[in-house]
Amino acid sequence: MARVVRVAHLALVHEDMDVALRFWRDGLGIAVARVADVPQEGVRVAFLPVGDDEIEIVVPQRLDTGVARFLAKRGPGMHHVCLEVDDLDAMLARLRGQGVELINETPRVSPDGRRYAFIHPRSAGGVLVELYEARADTTA
Repeated sequence: MARVVRVAHLALVHEDMDVALRFWRDGLGIAVARVADVPQEGVRVAFLPVGDDEIEIVVPQRLDTGVARFLAKRGPGMHHVCLEVDDLDAMLARLRGQGVELINETPRVSPDGRRYAFIHPRSAGGVLVELYEARADTTA
């Protein structure tokens, strides 16, 4: 049976990467591991490791994205929680069988090759949930 392995990251949405990093990087002293554009999602993302987890700062690059709509509606702040799972296909099938509303019916693939999918907040108590598939080298 598919299981959640760990919390992979907490994602924060902001309209300006430099402004966001003034607090997280400069204020709190959390180093930025990398910044990447994710064209398929229309966002730029900064990854800030904290222990075994990460804070992810997400900035929309286009107005026609879900992230841009989220930001326009709710303003900057918490965007989603990402859970790493050991079998994404099995987890999605299980959730689908329970009537959970999935944003991604089939997994997407990130630029680094990791498979992921989002669960609609209506099915998760108002929280946008991302599921990442665990990699062999990161599974606890």
